Amino acid sequence: MKRTTIMAACLLSFSVIMSACSNDEANKAKQDHSTTYTTNSGDIRETTKSIDHLPKFLNNFEEDMAVLYQQAAKHKDLLEYIPCYCGCGESANHQNNYDCFVHETRKDGSIVWDDHATKCGVCLEIAAESIASYEQGKSVKEIRQMIDEKYKEGYAKPTPTKPL
Repeated sequence: MKRTTIMAACLLSFSVIMSACSNDEANKAKQDHSTTYTTNSGDIRETTKSIDHLPKFLNNFEEDMAVLYQQAAKHKDLLEYIPCYCGCGESANHQNNYDCFVHETRKDGSIVWDDHATKCGVCLEIAAESIASYEQGKSVKEIRQMIDEKYKEGYAKPTPTKPL
């Protein structure tokens, strides 16, 4: 009789532990689902708690992509004044090159990342050129002029980026 009681207690404990694990996994799935979504234009947006936490969609790419995404996020004050010439102003309602990487920077420090740039060489090239030029000491105005001049022909209409 005693042995049966111990077995029943063990099974009950195991059942409770497994149930808790299943609930944790379900809760994590709900959390992930609520922080990741796909836009009408097909871009994935993912929220992380800060600029230091990159989105999971970057796990499918080389480290260089993650580095550029983090640099883009850190250069918001620059890239918000740099237009993108890939056509995302019309297709994804982007306003500037920053939007190709980050949809929103929230007051609490969390970031809503956008995977648009992972699929677009123009977005990546404009950001990389702009950041490199900025780090070499060029002004935002000089960089804007350089990008506008380079991409004015043979590329899509630029995003409606705010003037300097």
